[in-house]
Amino acid sequence: MSKFFPISLISSRGLLIVSALIVAAGLALFRAQQAYSRPTLAGDEASLLDGYRHAEVASVSDALEKISGQRMYMSHHMRPIFPTKFAGLAVTVLLRKEENSDPAALQGMLAAIDQGGPHSVYVMQVEQGADIAGMGGLMGTAMSARNFAGAVIDGGVRDVAYLQKIGFPVYALGIVPSTSLTHYRFGGANIPITCDGVAVSAGDIVTADADGVVVVPRARAAEVLALAQDMDFKEHSMYAYIEKLKSIEEAVKKFGRL
Repeated sequence: MSKFFPISLISSRGLLIVSALIVAAGLALFRAQQAYSRPTLAGDEASLLDGYRHAEVASVSDALEKISGQRMYMSHHMRPIFPTKFAGLAVTVLLRKEENSDPAALQGMLAAIDQGGPHSVYVMQVEQGADIAGMGGLMGTAMSARNFAGAVIDGGVRDVAYLQKIGFPVYALGIVPSTSLTHYRFGGANIPITCDGVAVSAGDIVTADADGVVVVPRARAAEVLALAQDMDFKEHSMYAYIEKLKSIEEAVKKFGRL
């Protein structure tokens, strides 16, 4: 007699139970994968990010400086490859300058991308990397597919024509054709880094528009946003007032904003 039971000996009830278990296991795995690769935000955090997507970066910078006394904006060297506006939560990556022949030297950099998702902003520090492309079209495609909000690279960027084609927003120190392969080693992900002179920690809010990039420490994000929104309202109200009175002095006196 065969050591396997003929399927005819399994009852219909048994088949239903086995089928149900298989479906349940598959559904659980699917849900786990979805939760891992497509993180969701709590209602208050989603509302916070939406507020930053609409606030002007200059107002965020002013509000942050007024509240904390800190300069948290990146320099004029940090520019977008095309006009853009975004806000999201920092996924930080460090590349350390090190000549090597290790094929796995940058593996952690790629893993950090695959662990991000919607609302993520990829923020990379490339040591002495102004003339090294920290990312290009392949990494940009992966971030775009995972619905990252954008990327900020303290280094160069390449494959710009392709990144523009797919519409993935990147800020970088410049456009260069070089590679980080064999010249750099992954130094860590979601650790404190310095990007164009600004301290960035994982989960900080990174907001960018035509005026540049600002990093808001997560602990002060709600407070900074409220003041930035108030500043935006005053400034937008001032335009018509200035045009009507033909006086910026009167507008500043009335609204207290410059």
